[in-house]
Amino acid sequence: MAEVKFEDALAKLEEIVRKMEQGELTLDESLAAFEEGIRLSRLCAAKLDEAERRIEILLKKEGGTEVKPFDLGPEGDDQ
Repeated sequence: MAEVKFEDALAKLEEIVRKMEQGELTLDESLAAFEEGIRLSRLCAAKLDEAERRIEILLKKEGGTEVKPFDLGPEGDDQ
């Protein structure tokens, strides 16, 4: 099975959210879409976690650069 790219999973997740918000789906379709959305959300979170771990490893290899947690701040702006 081919690996799903983060960008493809995110695009599918955004499409599911759009359809659910617009009420385009029946109850059964909504439940299936919700289930697929949960799967895609977990996949995206896992890929982001993996990317974060890889960046931390690269930074450590580059001489012990300080690693700070990512914080979006109160309005979602990263500072």
